[in-house]
Amino acid sequence: MILSTFAAALVLQSTPVTADQLSWMSGYWLSCDGGREVSETWSDARGGLMLGTALTLEGGKLTGFETSRISPQTPAGGNVSYFAGVNGAPPVAFAAREASGTRVVFENAGHDFPQRVIYERVGDVLNARIEGHMDDRDQSPIQSMSWSYRKADLNTRCPT
Repeated sequence: MILSTFAAALVLQSTPVTADQLSWMSGYWLSCDGGREVSETWSDARGGLMLGTALTLEGGKLTGFETSRISPQTPAGGNVSYFAGVNGAPPVAFAAREASGTRVVFENAGHDFPQRVIYERVGDVLNARIEGHMDDRDQSPIQSMSWSYRKADLNTRCPT
């Protein structure tokens, strides 16, 4: 019995994560904390692809942006990856490692920082977190940054 339960768990874990499973991320998300305006927008899943953008403003001035996509790493399919290009840099791929309901974890152990990108939705709140080792890889403590967005109408701005 234990062996069959273990085998069933392996089958579930080996099922590829698809963009369609992550449709709960789609929409316009806004954070107005700490004098910063951060918006993140995700398309719905179409043809195995989701497109995303993020903008950060401080004092009304652009301080950062990101273009992202969630898609299979190869045309043959398989698990999707999160590809993020920060401030115009070439995109870095983070492979989907786990997805359940309204949570997904992407990972790239070989990247400098972060090594993990985590999204989780709770009602009308989308939480995003990046984490990993900054220096000396496994020797340094894990560092993290997180954002909490509220669902908003497209192009809503923070109050001034």
